[in-house]
Amino acid sequence: MKNKKLIIALDVETPTAALNLVKQLQSVAGMFKVGSQLFTTAGPQIVRDIIAHDSKVFLDLKFHDIPHQVAGAARSAAELGVSLFTIHASGGGEMMRAAVDSVKEVAAKTGVRSKILAISVLTSIDATILTQIGVTSTPAESVLRLVRLAESAGVDGVVASPQEIESIRATVSNPEFLVVTPGIRPATNELGDQKRVATPAAAIAAGASYLVVGRPITGAPDPLAAAHGIIADMELINKGSV
Repeated sequence: MKNKKLIIALDVETPTAALNLVKQLQSVAGMFKVGSQLFTTAGPQIVRDIIAHDSKVFLDLKFHDIPHQVAGAARSAAELGVSLFTIHASGGGEMMRAAVDSVKEVAAKTGVRSKILAISVLTSIDATILTQIGVTSTPAESVLRLVRLAESAGVDGVVASPQEIESIRATVSNPEFLVVTPGIRPATNELGDQKRVATPAAAIAAGASYLVVGRPITGAPDPLAAAHGIIADMELINKGSV
């Protein structure tokens, strides 16, 4: 059964591999994420192909540029028909507002509105890395500062690690504000390059809107069985086990 909160990351090398995963997993996934690796290989056509398979797309290209360039990129993403796409909150309020305005223009023409997510602090970044790039605040402090900026700019939500979900929910005023959470690892999985992680059940219990899961599913011998395992973990909260 499809779980609308599960986004499967198609971090694979070829469009053929991506579409094979879509065919295997579209019965359970609420959405599929197309990131930099796949988009650089396959281009916008992979987005069209996934949508043609009656599946939704989260375009995770993390736009970060001058406002004019990001406005154009946001317009193109919205015109592709993606459900969600990302920009960097660290690009500033003007840049984020330019993206919001572009999406509104496309929605006025098409009647369908893509939602914008602002990247706060990547889940691969910890306090040591922040110090290396000259940021003196902790990851949690940095996340909340960027979340407040993103909400004031009118974006629909943020991407943040599981560890910041509850504090984000306590910070934003809009109950519909999206918190999309990567860094999801079943308790038995290795962390890989992720630093700030949680189990699916813990992230849902904390208030995540969507969970993004890649390697624990796509790298499994049986991706569909792995996806069912993730969904079962997500639904533990409904059974009073979290």
